[in-house]
Amino acid sequence: MCGILGIVSCDTSVSEDCVVRGTQAMKHRGPDDWGVVVCEPEQVGRDQRKQNEGTTHVMRAILGHTRLAILDLSPAGHQPMHDPDTGNWIVHNGEIYNFRSIRQNLERGGVRFNSQSDTEVVLKAYGQWGERCVDTFRGMFAFGIWDAQRQRLFLARDRLGIKPLYYFHKDRQIFFASEVRALLESGLVPRLLNPVGLLNYLSFGSVYDPATLIEGVYALKAGHYLTWENGRVENVEYWDVGHADEHELGSVSSMLVGNGEKIDAQVLSELRRVLEEAVALRLVSDVPVGVFLSGGIDSSVLTGLLSRSVSSRVNTFSIVFRESEYSEAHYSRSIAQRFHTDHHELVLSQQDALDVVPEAIRAMDQPTMDGVNTYVVSREARRAGLKVALSGLGGDEVFAGYTSFKTVPKMERFALASGRLPASVKNSVAIAFTHLTPASDRNRKLATLIQGNGAIAHPYVLSRMLFLPDEQERLLKFLDPTSFDKASQPIAVRLRRAERFDPVNRVSYLELRNYMLNTLLRDTDFMSMAHGLEVRVPLIDHKLIEYLFTLPGALKIKGDTPKYLLIKATEGLLPEEVVRRPKRGFALPFEHWLRDELRRDVETALLGWREGPLAGVLNAEAVQGVWQAFLNGHTAWSRPWALYVLRRWCELYL
Repeated sequence: MCGILGIVSCDTSVSEDCVVRGTQAMKHRGPDDWGVVVCEPEQVGRDQRKQNEGTTHVMRAILGHTRLAILDLSPAGHQPMHDPDTGNWIVHNGEIYNFRSIRQNLERGGVRFNSQSDTEVVLKAYGQWGERCVDTFRGMFAFGIWDAQRQRLFLARDRLGIKPLYYFHKDRQIFFASEVRALLESGLVPRLLNPVGLLNYLSFGSVYDPATLIEGVYALKAGHYLTWENGRVENVEYWDVGHADEHELGSVSSMLVGNGEKIDAQVLSELRRVLEEAVALRLVSDVPVGVFLSGGIDSSVLTGLLSRSVSSRVNTFSIVFRESEYSEAHYSRSIAQRFHTDHHELVLSQQDALDVVPEAIRAMDQPTMDGVNTYVVSREARRAGLKVALSGLGGDEVFAGYTSFKTVPKMERFALASGRLPASVKNSVAIAFTHLTPASDRNRKLATLIQGNGAIAHPYVLSRMLFLPDEQERLLKFLDPTSFDKASQPIAVRLRRAERFDPVNRVSYLELRNYMLNTLLRDTDFMSMAHGLEVRVPLIDHKLIEYLFTLPGALKIKGDTPKYLLIKATEGLLPEEVVRRPKRGFALPFEHWLRDELRRDVETALLGWREGPLAGVLNAEAVQGVWQAFLNGHTAWSRPWALYVLRRWCELYL
């Protein structure tokens, strides 16, 4: 796990210092080593020459890398890495868990290796198979390869978007990096606010790919690769759940026996096998691997599967609050005892967590209303000596753990039925509902659903929305219709792809490609990498996801049993008290903090909105109205908190 940065340009005035500055800005991502190389062409052949009105242009690549050493800790794993056989260079962030089998395949074809790292396998695989090398990789990755012979840049990002990759291009130049802030620190990217990214943020509390909060900077989308040659950029999608053949989606129809009370044993056996394989693959490491253990179903399943696949004791780490009302130590301790793990309790007080809030905001590569809890957990785990941790992230999205898996299909049916009513009737009912029910975020969303005026593309979007469209209009000083269209386009594409799934799998797809991708995974990346900690996520292994989407969604929800299919596939692994425990997760008391310890700072920022970097963008009166609504108990803490984080982030980086 590392930080990568690169510049390709025919402008020789672009100096190495720009890459050094950007790379140094990511030292937290790779504290073990760093390097910068200028890939000057030693000999320019005919197919390396770029003609522009009769003038020969030779591109120059400058690559930078900061290293968190996980595989091949020797100097042979240093990056940027060169392939003497092809002349290609690579900078790589992530882990390819099946790199040894790919290496064996390449060696059978006569390919020689100089290290034991997965990075060299990626480099050699590209040399042999070109762009299609990504089809062979199983893991989390973002990398850039400078193809010396073709004078061509190749960027790729893993299927689920676990690792980030951003780029900016203009005038026959392209810059890329693991973090938006690194591009800004290079001095080559203007610090301009992107209205599309801002609209995303107001809608969901995070910026949705491919937009960022910086004008002209884009995220390479998950499951995509990009080629840049002679000033031309081409984006290619190489994977998505929706690429499966129609008959494969929810195709296992014979798995139910009788009245649907029993799942075919073959299905459960295959699911258990893929789960175990996904966990075992993520043990590939030359440093110890631990597990974030909350005592919930997902992390407990990981701990159980891991403990049965290794001979040594598993290292588990739990955050334990000193205050009993926030502590869930009982559950994590019971799992640690059950599987005889080497358990570490990282004791934290409310005040300890509160004190890191300013640090956590500084660690945000893009603003987010979430993520502080991940910063806290990652900091404490790294202090305890952990360098690689497994996380249960993704379990809710793929095994239907959210309430949205029940509520969104109901909302879909309601929207379909109400769509037949005249607009005047729907408006009247929505107005009556608004006046007869208490003011709350939930009731405002229900009124919007009743009205059904087309402002919300789909009930799922409504379920995840932070500020509704009419609220955004009040917040924004200037309304640009083209920005609204651009902001909604990526979600519209995902909604169209989701139509082919049954209701439960449709929600799963939308959660994977929206909330998990743009909030949970991004927050986990920059909050953990702020401390040089690598987090691995077995429950979103792409082979596991592909299998789960061949199963009918109805199998994933049954009565009051949470994550029914996961529990059935691992039956007997967990104690009943963990299976039946109320869903909570590691939550920080922001509602209380905003009314007490954080109130002065947040209130000063929101009531003083007429000054600062966003004074000309958002209406001060509307911002203050959000704060007052929170104090009056009419809106959730997440709304004023999101605006506060937005202001602080812009003050730091714009």
